[in-house]
Formats: sequence, structure tokens, C-alpha cells
Amino acid sequence: MKTDSIFYRLFQELPSIFFELIGNPPETAEDYNFSSVEIKQTAFRIDGVFIPTQTEDNPIYFVEVQFQTDTEIYSRLFTETSRRRTSCSNVGRV
Repeated sequence: MKTDSIFYRLFQELPSIFFELIGNPPETAEDYNFSSVEIKQTAFRIDGVFIPTQTEDNPIYFVEVQFQTDTEIYSRLFTETSRRRTSCSNVGRV
């Protein structure tokens, strides 16, 4: 979708606006890297994710931009991110 690439570029070039939108100081962006994450087993792509650059206890922010009514967005987003978390926690296990 074209709007996805617009917001990806916007958050990539000006990450501070995301933190302003959620009520945090714009300087918070200095502690994060922004990228897009694809969960390959389900071919689900999250519009973006802000991952802390330090090993501090900063939260990870998943970004999904929606321009239409979607009553299932939260359940789908939480399901996919929990799958991502599970697959990442299994990395390196035998």
C-alpha cells in the first residue's frame, strides 16, 4: 500500500514525530532505531518498529498505520507480535 511507504519514510527520516504523537518528548527518538519487520512464516509485515538502541528497559513500539475502520486490528496485531516474540525467544535453542 502506498501509504505504508509514505509513513515508513516519514518515521525513518523524522522518528521524533512518532514520539510526539504518543505524548513522549521528541528526544526519545535518539534512543531508538526504526525499521520494518516481516514475520516470514505468516508473511505479515508490520509497518514499522522502534527498537531501543540501548539495553535499557525502554519499550519496543510496533507501528501500524490504519486509514480505514478495522475492528480486528488490535487482536491481529497482538497475535502477530506474540508470534514474533515466540519465534525470537526460540532462536538459539536446541
